[in-house]
Formats: sequence, C-alpha cells, structure tokens
Amino acid sequence: MKTTALVLCLMIPLGAIASDDAAPKGFQMWTKASLAEMARTLTQKAASDSHHLALQQLADYPNDTAIYVHREADGTPEIHETQVDVTLFLSGSATLLVGGTLTGGETVSPHEIRSGAIQGGVRQKVSAGDVVRVPAGTPHQMLLAAGEEITYLVIKVKGY
Repeated sequence: MKTTALVLCLMIPLGAIASDDAAPKGFQMWTKASLAEMARTLTQKAASDSHHLALQQLADYPNDTAIYVHREADGTPEIHETQVDVTLFLSGSATLLVGGTLTGGETVSPHEIRSGAIQGGVRQKVSAGDVVRVPAGTPHQMLLAAGEEITYLVIKVKGY
C-alpha cells in the first residue's frame, strides 16, 4: 500500500509535464492534412484566376510572413527590397529565374517592385522537396512550362 502511494505521488509531477498547456505565443503548425486541403482549394481557385495563381497567407508576424501558393502559369518578375524569400517546394516543378537586373518594373507597394523583365540572371530548375533562399534586393521570377503547376510555401523574412 505504501509503495502504491509513493508511486502515485511520484507520478503527479510527470502528469503536469505532459499536460495540454497552450503552445507558446507565435507558435504555429500546419499539418500535412491541412496543407493538402489548402492545396486542393488553391488549385480550384488558380483554375479560375486570370493569372492562374492562388495564394493564402498563413501567418503574418513582425519579422516574418508565411504564404501558401499554387501556380499554373509564369509569375511576374519581382524584387523585395527588404525581405528574404525562403521557399519550400511541395509539389510540381518550375524554373526559377534569379539574379540579373529587373528592367521596367514598377513599385507596387513600399519596397516591392513587380513587372518588367529580368535581364541576365540564372535559371534554376526547382521541384518538390527543394528549398530556395532568395536574398533581399534580388530579382526573381517563377517560370512554368506549358501544362506544369507548382505548389510551394514561402517564408518571407522581413527587415533587411
């Protein structure tokens, strides 16, 4: 009887450790199942979008933003002057044109330049499982072959 009581007393602190306390402020998790459901929704939206693009902002914090993207056509050239893009490719494939010089672009919001054309740069094939980091101030554009599509998660690191 004393042994059982002692074991129960020792287990009480362990129960407290395994509790369902709230996650720390700022913690977020997107499960494989939730991302798959979002991908289905984004695919439907992209099919009816004139740019064949759909995206969903997942989070926006002072230092970073997470965006889920499905694309079925080329993107426009862009430069983020103060943000780094870290992109995790989840399905499909494309060519990322990165570097060079953006000509004819226009500022669409503070520190964001889009449109025009990229002169020079490097073409890098990307596909599911790849991770890419595009530094702030670097021109880049997603290019898709006819009939191709790609889904990816972009983490924008702010403040550079």
